[in-house]
Amino acid sequence: MDGFEGVTIPLPPEGYKSGFIGIIGRPNVGKSTLMNQMVGQKIAITSPVAQTTRNRLRGILTTPDAQIIFVDTPGIHKPHHQLGKVLVQNAKLAIQSVDVLLFVVDSSVDAGGGDRYIVELLEHVQVPVILGLNKQDQQPSDYQYLDQTYQQLAQPYQWPIAKFSALTGEGVDNLQRLLIDRLEPGPYYYPPDLVTDQPERFIIGELIREQILYNTREEVPHSVAISVDRVEEDPKITRILATIHVERPSQKGILIGHQGSMLKTIGSDARQQIQKLIDGKVYLELFVKVQPKWRQSRSQLADLGYQVEQ
Repeated sequence: MDGFEGVTIPLPPEGYKSGFIGIIGRPNVGKSTLMNQMVGQKIAITSPVAQTTRNRLRGILTTPDAQIIFVDTPGIHKPHHQLGKVLVQNAKLAIQSVDVLLFVVDSSVDAGGGDRYIVELLEHVQVPVILGLNKQDQQPSDYQYLDQTYQQLAQPYQWPIAKFSALTGEGVDNLQRLLIDRLEPGPYYYPPDLVTDQPERFIIGELIREQILYNTREEVPHSVAISVDRVEEDPKITRILATIHVERPSQKGILIGHQGSMLKTIGSDARQQIQKLIDGKVYLELFVKVQPKWRQSRSQLADLGYQVEQ
């Protein structure tokens, strides 16, 4: 998964379509869950805590008719620190560098100021936009008034609307057809069996970070970065050493827990997820390191893999 040098990418059949789809929206509307659902396996971090997607993760879906490369972006929000600025800047860059934009909203609540802010960003884009109403499985019985608030957003621009649930998969096939309809004929950009262009170490780090978010919730929300320091592959087992970087000693205490119980839980849960990724036994060793104010430092952000994309 660390690249595909030497792999021959085949020529597509006549009339084949391909292109890059930017998935944008407010934090926590289900963008990563949708990409995982469409690609057919877990490559993007999902969490009940907002603002979990940091890097522009590409998921690749290859069908008999098209190859869709999904660009999952951080939720667009008002940034509060240097990391937030980098995330929002990357999301805005994604808007300018794709073939189709999928604007995902949470249709279990009505349209809000955050959605309208994104509409303003999309007013002058030159590519097709589809408005995706996610979480239809969580809509109340009198959902019509919720849908109307989103129809009012789409109407001035004549954006088509797709309703679906990223969690259950309901309506996702229809959304996929809408996306493919708007793509131009094109080549395979990636080998047909690839599902992401991210290196394996990045995915491993994301799976560890996801378990931290699940197990600590609001206590250690976004002051966490993961560096995967070593991956040793043997025929019978893969040994992984990783460091969890936090900003304060109190966060380190929460992550380690009483007699190491929290770190053991995080490690065990992450190991199970990583074993699915690499299809084999995993030994995972985690360390916790305090790195004050890493989110405010451009150099530390770059060291940990967060930089504005070109």
